[in-house]
Amino acid sequence: MSATTDLQARFDAVLMPNYGTPPVAIARGEGCRVYDADGKAYLDLIAGIAVSALGHGHPALVAAVADQAAAVAHTSNLFLHEREVELAERLVGLLGSEGDGDVRVFFANSGTEANEAALKLVKRAADEGRPRIVAADNGFHGRTLGALSLTGKAAIRDPFGPYGTDVVFVPYGDADALRKAVDATCAAVFVEPVQGEAGVVPAPEGYLAEVRRACDEAGAAFVLDEIQSGIGRTGRWFAHQAHGVTPDVLTLAKGLGGGLPIGACVGFGRYATAFAKGDHGSTFGGNPVACAAALAVLDTVENENLLASAAELGTLLEREAAAIDHPLLAGVRGSGLWRALVLSAPASAAVQASAAAHGFLVNALAPDAVRIAPPLTISRDEVLEFTAALPAILEEAR
Repeated sequence: MSATTDLQARFDAVLMPNYGTPPVAIARGEGCRVYDADGKAYLDLIAGIAVSALGHGHPALVAAVADQAAAVAHTSNLFLHEREVELAERLVGLLGSEGDGDVRVFFANSGTEANEAALKLVKRAADEGRPRIVAADNGFHGRTLGALSLTGKAAIRDPFGPYGTDVVFVPYGDADALRKAVDATCAAVFVEPVQGEAGVVPAPEGYLAEVRRACDEAGAAFVLDEIQSGIGRTGRWFAHQAHGVTPDVLTLAKGLGGGLPIGACVGFGRYATAFAKGDHGSTFGGNPVACAAALAVLDTVENENLLASAAELGTLLEREAAAIDHPLLAGVRGSGLWRALVLSAPASAAVQASAAAHGFLVNALAPDAVRIAPPLTISRDEVLEFTAALPAILEEAR
């Protein structure tokens, strides 16, 4: 029995079966490489689902976490600490030129918690007679009951209803359907600038501006879920900056902590101060160690020019992959270092397995889509290493 199969057996004996049995047991990482329990190396092209923005073992992240853990690891929300304030200041600084009025931050531990906070926030701020929320088909906002009520995937949503929130789903990218759904009974619209879990599906040109316009006309809040797209993933700090719109509420997580659990709900204008004392809270939210990690991520993205690198290397990845002439590869979509290989057949699981056999970790996101979301620190040579191996990976999967 290998070290991996031994660990899988132990996993199966004590963990709930909701994840199945993961095929790879990661023991350690260095840069953009990870190593399994048997010592095999893989180029990590999924980064913990767009989380490990700085790769593995980045000195800035390691030092920030170690130093903060040595100073104070936890305070709860009964006390304040400088890292939390500093991180909120940094995020407000990155967003402060957008919109009018205040920008304020609430820290949580994950994307689903950030969206739970956003859902409570827009309900707290809404006028009476606005019981409805509008969201998009195939959208994904989390798995806790509030966030799941907003998630337009019947397979994961329906088994856990009914829900306490009245949510109307409209086709993603259909501006006409959106305008018809957003009226005086609507408290908020929740959308993603790119539908990540649907297969890295970008919003059509002008769609986010239509969402903004519909919300303004109806007096509803525009909530933009940038859990996966934020913090440099698309080559900008936030994906919505490419669309010239500002939401009323922005949710962040994943890449913000570089591997440490943290989420953020950011309110603009009247949504910055809609919560009153006691309206919401989190014991671990704004944890000093997680905030220190997030500050290290923001510093490194800036100091190492990773926004420009994500844009440049994402374009390289798209160009090299799209140039491959193989019957299984139908195209490439996405932006920055967040792409989907679009397949001509439902073979994503086979592509994922073949890639792993060749030493590359990718994600079978949908039956016909494979997600690529490497660390923002990936090099040009590493991108080309993958695209050079891709024809053989596709052929084996076929």
